Amino acid sequence: MPAPTPPLPRPGDPLRVAFFVYRGNPHCGGQGVYSRHLTRELTELGHEVTMFAGQPWPVADPPVRLEKVASLDLYRRENPFRVPWPHELRSVVDLQELAIMCASGYPEPYAFSRRVYRRLRDRRHEFDIVHDNQCLGRGLLGFVRDGWPFVHTLHHPITVDRDLDLAHATTPWRRLTLRRWYGFLRMQTQVARRLPRHLTVSENSKRDIVAQMGVAEETLHVVPVGVDQRQFRPLPHVARVPGRLMTTASADVPLKGLSYLIDALAKVRVERPDAHLVVIGRPRHRSAVPAQIERLGLEGAVEFVSGVSDERVVELYAQAEIAVVPSLYEGFSLPAIEAMACGVPLVTTTGGALPEVVGPSGEAAVTVPPGDPDALARALVDVLDDAGLRHRLAEGGRRRVLDRFTWRRTAEGTAEHYYLELEAHARRRHDAGIR
Repeated sequence: MPAPTPPLPRPGDPLRVAFFVYRGNPHCGGQGVYSRHLTRELTELGHEVTMFAGQPWPVADPPVRLEKVASLDLYRRENPFRVPWPHELRSVVDLQELAIMCASGYPEPYAFSRRVYRRLRDRRHEFDIVHDNQCLGRGLLGFVRDGWPFVHTLHHPITVDRDLDLAHATTPWRRLTLRRWYGFLRMQTQVARRLPRHLTVSENSKRDIVAQMGVAEETLHVVPVGVDQRQFRPLPHVARVPGRLMTTASADVPLKGLSYLIDALAKVRVERPDAHLVVIGRPRHRSAVPAQIERLGLEGAVEFVSGVSDERVVELYAQAEIAVVPSLYEGFSLPAIEAMACGVPLVTTTGGALPEVVGPSGEAAVTVPPGDPDALARALVDVLDDAGLRHRLAEGGRRRVLDRFTWRRTAEGTAEHYYLELEAHARRRHDAGIR
């Protein structure tokens, strides 16, 4: 039986938030970054936040509390797709997690949702609201069924990732395994349609979620993500390295457009032989990128850097003449606003929400169509050759971030929706005759 329901807080009261992140590595994609900085800012607003997280573990800045919801950790960096020892299989969920992986599926959202519901189903009195960060596992419906106020962040529809991966698959077997891997999307779509309130990060993402996942538009609300402008800042004492380009590709997948940037780099080097690229991230298992670098004769002109601190990332931005976001699609783009916050001239594509984030081309960034290495190369050469343009882009980008995209603004907008959902939750209970 679920625990008794506590009285709902009043608007403005400090809230006790259970925040879910099914995989939270702050150095591997935007979800860990979002979880870390949003929860910290929520506590600075006076709320009490407990983060429930699966591996890889996120960073939780005190006073945020971290409760680890351990999985089988089947995708650990040093041993991906590992087969656990028999003594590790201690529950039905463990067996299900392993079986889904062995059938070429992706089990983490489902398994985490089952585990976190079991962890919390008798602790309703400890929390005022649940906030899930894009898990959408079936186990989360237990919270809704048991009467927990519930908010969910849906950064962008993963259907976009699936469709781009399938479009870049080169063999029938690869397409088959990709379809199996993305099988979790059916579950996520079903769960998303049953949740009362979603936050998303851009109007572009909102439109795509409605169109591709069938989520009711009235349940979607835009709260842009932010950047720590104190951490990501210009470093005037650090000299720019001539010809240095920098990009962040923590997930080496077609969506991020790294292969197009490498093609563009080869073209840029015809006019600017000093051009070279630093990539924050590393090629995934069986990536085609190393072979592409070798085929284009770019050995020594592309460097991968991974596992570095935020401070080192800021130093790398300060050394770059241009930061590049070559993505085919972005639901928002943390790398774009991090680069702008650091005062680095930025070149991006117009994929997804990027025009919404960086504004008109030529103000805070120069933009080009996605998937077009010729256009990207021309833009990079133009910016490398124009010191005045680089200066204007750097100043415009920093100013745009300070005006629009800080974590404090994200936390304030998120907390506003907590209160709105608590009010809506109370109305639904009243209408259903529940006290």
